[in-house]
Amino acid sequence: MNFDRKPLIGMVHLKPLPGSYRYDGNLDAVIESALKDARTLEEAGFDAIMVENFGDVPFPKYVDKTTVASFTAVAKAIRDEVSVPVGINVLRNDGMVAYSIAYAVKADFIRVNVLSGVVYTDQGIIEGIAHELARLRKLLPSKIKVFADVHVKHAVHFFDFEDAIRDTVERGLADAIVVSGKATGKPVNLEKLALAKKISPVPVVVGSGTTSENLPQLWKHADGFIVGTWIKRDGIVENEVSPERARKLVELAKRLRVGATP
Repeated sequence: MNFDRKPLIGMVHLKPLPGSYRYDGNLDAVIESALKDARTLEEAGFDAIMVENFGDVPFPKYVDKTTVASFTAVAKAIRDEVSVPVGINVLRNDGMVAYSIAYAVKADFIRVNVLSGVVYTDQGIIEGIAHELARLRKLLPSKIKVFADVHVKHAVHFFDFEDAIRDTVERGLADAIVVSGKATGKPVNLEKLALAKKISPVPVVVGSGTTSENLPQLWKHADGFIVGTWIKRDGIVENEVSPERARKLVELAKRLRVGATP
């Protein structure tokens, strides 16, 4: 992925998958919904797509075999449909499965919510998986990049933010770090983002809360943007991707890349 252009990464939030509490028994509908959002994002001009099992609430820390199989089927359908880079995030923190799916479907990157450290979450205590993931990457070599959250959303943190960045990169071996707000759709703290950009030796990606209103302010402090909530119809995260909102954000990013006034 070319971070020089500060890519927009659009979220494909999957409907509940088989094995999850809200699954309605129709996997074909899950796949079709995902493909529709993926097509919309690519046609709007987004630089990449991130696929996530967002509908599988309540999330486990690590997913079961049913989720692995169904997620892989959806991811393969998306990979075959679009030409932009594709990423995988398996909630809540199954980076091992995310990498395995990415490897199987030839995706380009994964997101890991807790690569290093320990956090308190609504799923309980989650520990980092950097060692296990590094072993898997050694076993299955690829060009798949690891995007790792620092002070991930929906969590309580005990490590200093600056120390957490260094540990995630230097000891966790992240290829890029993700900085988010406190919850889904919530804006990132601009001071924390600026600090991350200042000290991180790897690209810094905004993980939540990007909108057409704040993108110009975030632009100089970030190397990329994962966008989910704002590009949905009416800005509601459960809705489908809005072509109009997606195009609006892409056009704004184009102007920012050439230094034009938004």
